[in-house]
Amino acid sequence: MNGFFSRDNLPEFLRNKRLRGLALFIMVLSVIGIVLAFLFSWILGIAALAAVITSLIFAFNTMNEISGDMNRYIADLSFRINRGEQEALIDMPVGVLIFGDNDAIEWVNPYLQQYFGDQAVLSRRLSDVDPELEKLIMDHVDDDGAQTVTWNDRQFSFLVQRDFRAVYLMEVTHFTQIEQRYENERVAIGQVFLDNYDEITQSMTDQDISNLRNYVTNELSAWAQRFGMYLKRLDDDHFLVFMYAKAMRAVEADKFSILDTIRESTSKQNFPLTLSIGIAYGGSDLTRLADQAQSNLDLALGRGGDQVVVRAQDAEARFYGGKTNPMEKRTRVRARMISQALQELMSQADMVFVQGHQQPDMDAIGACLGIRRIAQMNQKPCYIVLDQETVHSDVQRLLVSLRDYPEIFESIITPEEALSKMTKQSLLVMADHSKPSLSISPELYQRLENRVMIIDHHRRGEEFPENPMLVYIEPYASSTCELITEMFEYQSQESEPINKIEATAMLTGIFIDTKSFSLRTGSRTFDAASYLRSAGADSVQMQQFMKENVDSYLQRNHLIELVEFVTPDMAVVAGEPDEIYDPVTAAQAADDLLNMSGVDASFVITHREDGRIGVSARSMGEVNVQVIMEQMGGGGHLSSGATQIADSTVADVKAQLVGILTNTESETTTSEGE
Repeated sequence: MNGFFSRDNLPEFLRNKRLRGLALFIMVLSVIGIVLAFLFSWILGIAALAAVITSLIFAFNTMNEISGDMNRYIADLSFRINRGEQEALIDMPVGVLIFGDNDAIEWVNPYLQQYFGDQAVLSRRLSDVDPELEKLIMDHVDDDGAQTVTWNDRQFSFLVQRDFRAVYLMEVTHFTQIEQRYENERVAIGQVFLDNYDEITQSMTDQDISNLRNYVTNELSAWAQRFGMYLKRLDDDHFLVFMYAKAMRAVEADKFSILDTIRESTSKQNFPLTLSIGIAYGGSDLTRLADQAQSNLDLALGRGGDQVVVRAQDAEARFYGGKTNPMEKRTRVRARMISQALQELMSQADMVFVQGHQQPDMDAIGACLGIRRIAQMNQKPCYIVLDQETVHSDVQRLLVSLRDYPEIFESIITPEEALSKMTKQSLLVMADHSKPSLSISPELYQRLENRVMIIDHHRRGEEFPENPMLVYIEPYASSTCELITEMFEYQSQESEPINKIEATAMLTGIFIDTKSFSLRTGSRTFDAASYLRSAGADSVQMQQFMKENVDSYLQRNHLIELVEFVTPDMAVVAGEPDEIYDPVTAAQAADDLLNMSGVDASFVITHREDGRIGVSARSMGEVNVQVIMEQMGGGGHLSSGATQIADSTVADVKAQLVGILTNTESETTTSEGE
């Protein structure tokens, strides 16, 4: 009996719990209606009973038919879905591979089988069937989503489901080629400038000028044609270049050999001409690209010329070339114009602040003293921003001597005092540096970033103030003190001239930066030194400033004893990892290493007091240490550079430097072989 009333023996629609409840509710209402009808009249009761029975039979049959149709529809739909899944799994253009615990292939769909050719793959290990595919699976087994990979010289969207031990591949070669074509055909704009065209052609005949112009145009045209670029002359010394990104990458791979070609060829004819190029890419707005190309060219020129700057919008710049010392382009006229412009800026300011770079040397301090004197000549108060706790021994000795000059000594203030004194009308002069992050007080720069003047002799780096009011950067100059000394001639002669201590400090800065007038020294350097000597610079006091204590002397000699040669002409010194070295001592050790026979470049790596690892780099000019230091986050000159690296060790920095030097040497050897 229990089996008769089981769920399986019920009508199909009553197997649904909700329909059973509805049916029971209707039956209860029907029974109540029949009972009420019989209570009212037996005739009405019989009629109600007949009507209810008829309705229940009709509803029963109808519901049963609907339930049957529904079940048949669901069964048919389920069958079609299952069949569709199976057919899609077999026929869809997505490769599917299932592998077992021992990496044996358990199943592949026909779409993926075509990539294996006629070979049987089932029950074989992945490493035996296709080692490249096995490596891709192992490399991407932990990836969260699909990755684009290359397999069998084609591109696939690749997904590994580790839990199901399944691999899915969808070929996207066509779409990748479209994307690659789009990237290759993006427009890049370049500007080519002949650095010293005006200086060279001043003393040439018209015929020689015409020959030079034709030669340069022919070389540049051949270069543009070789790489599929469009070249248009804008002026005698200015060209515009349009190219696709693919051509730009090819030119970068060629290391812009056009620079060497023109420089070497013109040098043989006794009129060495150099190029500077700025290239911008990566944007769809041609106006912005053109502006970026001009900015990149300005950066190349600011770094001394004879080089290329390639940069996309909002990206880091890449530098090429820069193998030669910059040509002298500044003239007495330019010095006078800068001096007059500085006077104008000072006249518009309520007070002047001048600061050098962090841990300033004598050139930076001498330059600050020179700017202060120029401000005094223009009746403007000037303050030298200096952290006296972080200066080297030579600067400390200068500060002691400045106590005899209360007016000057009292104008030297701390960064905190400068922040409290400055106003919106103050003028900030950045001396001997152009990177805001290297300033003694970056906070002062941030508050006066729209009222900044830069005077520097280092090559301009990628980091640079956005809106300086006046820029005077001359990489040819020996020192910043030399640039400022030239300005004194154009100041009011009625005001108090430069005094003895200021002249001595500035001459000391020139003397140290030129290594006793042996490096980066031109006729203008000796003119500036002569002016300072006539203004009272004391050579005996200079020697007192430059004296070295015994500990520094012994420490420098100890560093030199640790020298290693990465190549026959490149010396590297790594200081003791647990010993703190003074940055000036490290720089002096790098200078002394150049006195060794055969050494063209020297690098000294030391642990600094601030916890960072410092690298001092020097060269005789054959090796561009600035480019090497820029690869490590620093900068400098062609023959003098440095960097500081945080969160690292002496050993790690040495390994990084050796890797860069090895690559530099191999590239040089390759280019010479070519």
